[in-house]
Amino acid sequence: MILIAGTISLDPDKVDEALAAIVPLMEGTHAEDGCIDYVLSADPLTPGCIRIFEKWEGDEALAAHMKAPHMAAFQGKLGGLGVTGLSVDRFDGATASKLF
Repeated sequence: MILIAGTISLDPDKVDEALAAIVPLMEGTHAEDGCIDYVLSADPLTPGCIRIFEKWEGDEALAAHMKAPHMAAFQGKLGGLGVTGLSVDRFDGATASKLF
């Protein structure tokens, strides 16, 4: 399993516009083969911060996602959102165990 975690920093006044652009991205991604979980959400404590969390079955699924039309459409909208930073980390070979 591959985990992806990160943040997008953007103009706090553009968060609602960003969330509107995120909805079709999430809908399209959830339908992709190999997508276990995919969420981009506004951080309620940090204005202008979008949190990224993804779970993928493997590299093939993640690579296909990066080429998907809904990903390209979202990336095309980032320029108009006042993005000031992007930080994304990949975690390979993750194993999961239930805490609760």
